Amino acid sequence: MLLLHRAVVSALRQACRSLSSRFRPPPSRLCIQACSTNESFQPQRPSLNFSGDNSSTRGWRIMGALLGFGTALAYHDHRCRASQESPPLYTKEEVYSHRSPETGIWVTLGCEVFDVTEFVELHPGGPSKLMLAAGGPLEPFWALYAIHNQPHVYELLAQYKIGELKPEDSAPPTLETSDPYAHDPMRHPALKVNSQRPFNAEPPPELLTENYITPNPIFFTRNHLPVPNLDPDTYRLHIVGPPGGQSLSLSLCDLYMFPKHEVTVTLQCAGNRRSEMTQVKEVRGLEWRTGAISTARWAGARLCDVLAQAGHQLSEKEAHVCFEGLDSDPTGTAYGASIPLARAMDPEAEVLLAYEMNGQPLPRDHGFPVRVVVPGVVGARHVKWLGRVSVEPEESYSHWQRRDYKGFSPSVDWDTVDFDSAPSIQELPIQSAITEPRDGETIESGEVIVKGYAWSGGGRAVIRVDVSLDGGLTWHAADLDAEKQPPRKAWAWRLWQLQASVPAGQKELNIVCKAVDDSYNVQPDTVAPIWNLRGVLSNAWHRVHVHVTS
Repeated sequence: MLLLHRAVVSALRQACRSLSSRFRPPPSRLCIQACSTNESFQPQRPSLNFSGDNSSTRGWRIMGALLGFGTALAYHDHRCRASQESPPLYTKEEVYSHRSPETGIWVTLGCEVFDVTEFVELHPGGPSKLMLAAGGPLEPFWALYAIHNQPHVYELLAQYKIGELKPEDSAPPTLETSDPYAHDPMRHPALKVNSQRPFNAEPPPELLTENYITPNPIFFTRNHLPVPNLDPDTYRLHIVGPPGGQSLSLSLCDLYMFPKHEVTVTLQCAGNRRSEMTQVKEVRGLEWRTGAISTARWAGARLCDVLAQAGHQLSEKEAHVCFEGLDSDPTGTAYGASIPLARAMDPEAEVLLAYEMNGQPLPRDHGFPVRVVVPGVVGARHVKWLGRVSVEPEESYSHWQRRDYKGFSPSVDWDTVDFDSAPSIQELPIQSAITEPRDGETIESGEVIVKGYAWSGGGRAVIRVDVSLDGGLTWHAADLDAEKQPPRKAWAWRLWQLQASVPAGQKELNIVCKAVDDSYNVQPDTVAPIWNLRGVLSNAWHRVHVHVTS
């Protein structure tokens, strides 16, 4: 009877807790509430004293009902507790065996295992990107593309969890394995960072045009992948020779044996001033402002000399010089690009295999120990950390040559874009921007000094910069710096300045600049007609709005 009493009391406690949980929405928390204990809730023990002729029978019936109810509740409690038990454990080998649609596609993050088979086709970056991690850890890929470090991404992934790695297999990846950016170089704090991984940053406008030559620490940085840490003593540059020629494997000392050539060149990212296109309509890419451009004095061996040493020469057929960097993603895919062979073999084009920048060895962020410098051409072709050069009948098959850095009509979107229909960007259009005063700045009445830069691709010289203080109604010709460059070899920018009177009583100025090159190319007045889905080639009139104090 004592055992029966205990069973009834236990059943009643379960019943009370179950009834209490009925008044606690939502239903999804039923198991948690039923499995939890609340010692502050102590139901009254039922009395086992029965009266009347049928008291004994009624008592047994009540106890039987309670026991049945208690059994049902106990079973529910068991199911809830079972759902909270340790998840299934898997070995890394078991995870690795699930890397195809037939076996299921499993991945790990930390010690957790996920079956993402149903998500592969839904992956925003495309199925192929997610399949790179099939059967293994996500860390190397998530570290490479920091956009994954968002709460909603973790929440989405959690839906596909199926278990955890066994303790012996769940040690976290080492820093070198999990963080390909762990050994990136230190950067100057003045740089305005657009992304940390990979690192992309630009100097603030007021520093950008302080000097004609941009100091190395604040030269804009455009990285697509982690910065490799290369040993100059073991570094080799591989030059693939033509049929019948000889391939070269050049050390730094070997490159030093070629005649040293120096040239001042401005580099500009194709996405410079992309942020202005974003204001018209969303684009994909880093939000560069006006600072994805800088100028340096480069030194190295001329590419034409090195190619000639390997036996290459101009061809009547179309040919391209393909460059491959030593920076790569976790799959070993390296950054690559190409330029026409005719440009590479032209001594007047002054294409360099550069090993010095402003009289110093290249900084790591800018390609140490050797990079390509292609004067007058978009920065995407200036391949850093150069490892291989070859001459091919077609341009590079690199993603960044074939599927990026191309311009399209404003009517083209990501559903209709055909990258094969557009040529790769090489020479960039005429460009100019205001660096002082800053947009939104308050200036004193009287006079205003406006500063900026101007540059055009293909060696075309900037011959004039027009500046307006009233949004383009009237114009003033700015003073250009005195740096003279040879005709058709104006590889570097022109800095400019205008000192003008602020109209009396004016409370604000809408400052505008536009440049003209020696082919009389001029910047378009607005962004909308040149908008494109990648936000490249943004070269409309640059506009700055400032306030005037009396």
